[in-house]
Amino acid sequence: MSEWLSTLDAEAAARQAAGLRRELRVRAADDAMVDLAGNDYLGLARHPEVIAAAGRALAAYGLGATGSRLVRGSTTIHRVLEEALAQHLGCASALVFSSGYLANLGALRALVRPGSLVVSDAHNHASIVDACRLVRKQAEVRVAAHADPGAVSSILGSSKKPAVVVTESVFSVDGDLAPLAELHAVGQKYGALLLVDDAHALGVRGPHGAGAVVEAGLAGAPGVVVTATLSKALGAAGGVVAGPVPLHRHLVDTGRTFIYDTALPPAVAAGALAALTLLREGDDLRRTVTTRKERAVDRLRAAGLEVSAPDGGVISVTAPSAEAAYAWAAACRDRGVAVGCFRPPSTPDGRSRLRLTVNAGLTDRAFDDALDTVVKSAP
Repeated sequence: MSEWLSTLDAEAAARQAAGLRRELRVRAADDAMVDLAGNDYLGLARHPEVIAAAGRALAAYGLGATGSRLVRGSTTIHRVLEEALAQHLGCASALVFSSGYLANLGALRALVRPGSLVVSDAHNHASIVDACRLVRKQAEVRVAAHADPGAVSSILGSSKKPAVVVTESVFSVDGDLAPLAELHAVGQKYGALLLVDDAHALGVRGPHGAGAVVEAGLAGAPGVVVTATLSKALGAAGGVVAGPVPLHRHLVDTGRTFIYDTALPPAVAAGALAALTLLREGDDLRRTVTTRKERAVDRLRAAGLEVSAPDGGVISVTAPSAEAAYAWAAACRDRGVAVGCFRPPSTPDGRSRLRLTVNAGLTDRAFDDALDTVVKSAP
C-alpha cells in the first residue's frame, strides 16, 4: 500500500480508538425511525403544499438549475423567494445561495477588508469557523468567550481596526441564545458590523417565525447582516444573506461562493418559498416546539441527566465521553430513535453530547416515547 494510504489508515485507527469514527447511515424513504436528530423543526419538509410546489417547479424547470446564478441559474422562483425572505427578515434585500455554509463563507468574506478585525464567538458553527479561516490573510481573527458582550467589547476596545463581530443567534450545539441586542450595542460603540447566523432561530423564534434578529429589534438596523439556511425550519436546502442593497450588489459582483457555484435547484427554491408561507402562519407549530422543548428538558433532568437550557429547538445532553456518546446514540437507534451524536472536534468545548431536536411534525406520543428511549438508553 502506498505511503499516503497507510497514513490515512493510521489516522482512521487513531480516530476509532478515541471514539471519533463517523459513519454514513442510509435513510430509506419509508424509514420508520423517530427523528430527534434532523433540523426539520416545524415538520414542513413533507408538508403536502411544500411537496406540491416543488413538484410543479420540477415539471416546469427540470431537475437542476443548469448553471450558476449569473449564467442560467436564476429563475423567477429565485427572485420571488429572495423578495419574500428579505421581507420576512426585515432587510432591504436578500440573496439566495446553494447552502447556508456557502452563505456564511460569502458573507464574512464580503464584509472583511485588508487590515480588518473579526471577532468570533467561541461556540460558532464550523461554517463560521471556516469563514474566519478563509479571511485570515486579510484580517486578524480573534475568538471571544461564548455569549459574552464584555469580552467582545474588550477585544474591540483594544484595536483600531475596522471590525466584524460574528455570532450565531441560537447556537447549533447547545441551543442557547446569543445576547444580540448587547452585541449590537457594543458593535455600534466601536463602529463594528454585526453578522448574525440566524439558522436555528428562523421559523422558531420571533414574530411569525422571523428569527432572533427581528425578535431583538435589530431587523434592518445599522451595521447588521443576517445569514440563514433554508434547510432547518423551512425543511428545504440553500442559504441566504440578507442586508442592505449595496451588500447585495457586492456579493453578486464579487462573492466567489455565489458566482462560481451552481444555483439552488428551482424545485428546492419553490419548496422553500411554499414553506416560508406556512412558516409565517405557523404559530401553533412554534408553540408545539416550545412546549415539547420544555417537556423534554424536565423529563431529562428528572432522570439525572445534564441538559442545556435551550432557547430554540436544540437540546444538548452531556455524555461522559466520546465513546459513551457513540454507544448511547447507537442504543437509541437500535430502539428506533435517531439522535445526534456530537463529539470533538464538532463540539466547541471538548465535551461530547447527544444533540436532540424538537420536531413539531411528530405526534405527542411518538415524541414522549422517544424521550423515554433516550433516558432508558443512557450510559
